[in-house]
Amino acid sequence: SGEFLEAAVVAGLTSAGINVYRVGVLPTPAIAHLVAESMCDLGVMISASHNAMPDNGIKLFARGGGKLDDAIEARIEARMGEEWKRPTGRGVGRAINDDTATERYLKHLLASVETPLKGLKIVVDCANGASSFVAPEAYRRAGAEVIAIFNQPNGWNINDDCGSTHLHQLRSAVLKEGADVGIAHDGDADRCLAIDAAGNEIDGDHILTILARGFKARGKLNKNTVVGTVMSNLGFMHAMRESGIDVVTTPVGDRYVLENMIANDYSLGGEQSGHVIMRDLANTGDGVLTALQLLQEVVLTRKTLQELAASMVRFPQILINVKDVNKALLNESAVIAAAVKSAQERLGDSGRVLLRASGTEALVRVMVEAASDNLAEEIARSLADVVKAELG
Repeated sequence: SGEFLEAAVVAGLTSAGINVYRVGVLPTPAIAHLVAESMCDLGVMISASHNAMPDNGIKLFARGGGKLDDAIEARIEARMGEEWKRPTGRGVGRAINDDTATERYLKHLLASVETPLKGLKIVVDCANGASSFVAPEAYRRAGAEVIAIFNQPNGWNINDDCGSTHLHQLRSAVLKEGADVGIAHDGDADRCLAIDAAGNEIDGDHILTILARGFKARGKLNKNTVVGTVMSNLGFMHAMRESGIDVVTTPVGDRYVLENMIANDYSLGGEQSGHVIMRDLANTGDGVLTALQLLQEVVLTRKTLQELAASMVRFPQILINVKDVNKALLNESAVIAAAVKSAQERLGDSGRVLLRASGTEALVRVMVEAASDNLAEEIARSLADVVKAELG
C-alpha cells in the first residue's frame, strides 16, 4: 500500500500549495535527518514500522526532524475532512524527485564512524524493509565484511518471519557463517537488536549498557546520565550503578525518552525494544546509526560482543497482558496496591513489579522481574489473577 499512500499524500500536500520532495524508499530516521538538513517544514514517512504488511501508516516529523507532539497531531486530526479553499494555477505545489537523498543519508551515517570496522564479519537482517540497501552499504563502506539476509523487499514480505521481531533467522545465519556479530533491523530501521557470535540475543538494554560505558570512557556521556524507560531491565539498572552512571526513566515510548533528553541535555537514551537515541549524532532513534556505534565499540575495545554484553546480567522478565478489564480503575484499587506491595517486599532488591494500563487497548500489563524465571512467573500470574478479579 506504500505506493498509493505516497501518491495520496503527495496529491494532498501539493493541492494545498506545498512543495514535496519524493526521496523513495528510505528508513524512517533518514526522513528525520533529511528534514533537518534540508530545513523543510514537515517530513512524512509511510511505514508499517515493525508490524505486518497490512498495518501501514504515516509518521510525521516537524521542522528540525523531531516527531510532532501530541497537541499538534490532535489539531491536524481535528481538521481532517474540513472544507477550505485550495490554491490554483501557480499556487499549486510541485512534486520533485530527490535522487540525492540516499547518498546524503549514507554520508551522514558514515560521518559517525571514527574507527573503521575492518576485520569484522557481520550478518545483517534487513527485515525486507527500508534498510535493505542502506544498511549493508553503510556497514561495507565502514569497513566490515557484510552478509545481508532478508534484503529483497517486494512490498509483501516486510517483517515476515524476519527482522528484529523474529531473531531466530539471524541467529541461524550468524552461527552458519561464523560471523562476529548479527544485526537485526525492523521494517523502517529505527530499531537495532543484535546477536553475538555464540547466538545470544543482545537487546536494547544490552546495547544501551555497552554504549553508555563507551561514551563515558570517551567523555561523550552528558551529565553522566543515560535515559531509559520504566520497562528497562533491572539488570540494566544494576549495570549502570556498577559503572557509576546515573539513570533517568520515562514512560514507554521513544518520544518520551527524546523529550526528556532534550529537556535535560542528555546525550544517550533508549528502550529495550532497540530504539536508541544518540543526540550528538541524530535527533531520533536510528537503527543503522546504533549498529555502527555498537560495532565501533567492538573494534575500539578489542572485545567480542559477547564479552561487552556480559557487563549486564539480564534479570528474567515476565510480561502478562490481562485483557478485557477496566484499566481506568487500576490505580484506585486498594487490593491491587496491597498485592503489588506484598510482591515487591518478597522480591526485595532482586526484582521488581510494574503494572501499567495499555494506552490503546482494554488491558493491563503486568511485568515482573526476579532472580529466576520460576519466581517471576509465579508472582506475575498471581498479580494477573488479582487484576482480573478486581477489574474484570
